[in-house]
Amino acid sequence: MSGAGAPHTAVEAQGLLVGLASASWHPAIMDGLLDGARRALADSGVTDVVEVQVPGTFELPVAAARLAGTGVDAVIALGVVIQGQTPHFDYICQGATAGLTEVAVRSGVPVGFGVLTCDNEGQARDRAGLDGSRENKGYEAAVAALTTAVALRRLAAVPTSLAP
Repeated sequence: MSGAGAPHTAVEAQGLLVGLASASWHPAIMDGLLDGARRALADSGVTDVVEVQVPGTFELPVAAARLAGTGVDAVIALGVVIQGQTPHFDYICQGATAGLTEVAVRSGVPVGFGVLTCDNEGQARDRAGLDGSRENKGYEAAVAALTTAVALRRLAAVPTSLAP
């Protein structure tokens, strides 16, 4: 498990408006990811959150793009894809990853990547913040998005002549 070195502390993010996009496949695992993301938002002082749920992970990029266009300061994208017996897994993972990256780069809005791409349900459960889980990627994705949004807000306050 690669959780070593992951940030587990909240960031001071009061006043940020955050979008939270989640997929509906694997509801028990998604519940853990959502609980973790919501806990990170609360730990960070974020109270203004717009949530949207889409059918699956493949639909997350379009939801994230729409949220980014509403003026949110950060987006958190949560989903689960579990390996099956066909290449479908690869296409969904690649499409979601590329799509969410594109949303972040094109919009300038940080997107916290909380998409689990696992070989089996056990691996997903171990990363979902459920009882007995070793990690909570929902919490981590929220902290990453908030930390980046705070950093970008600070960067925006730097006079243009001093910016890199």
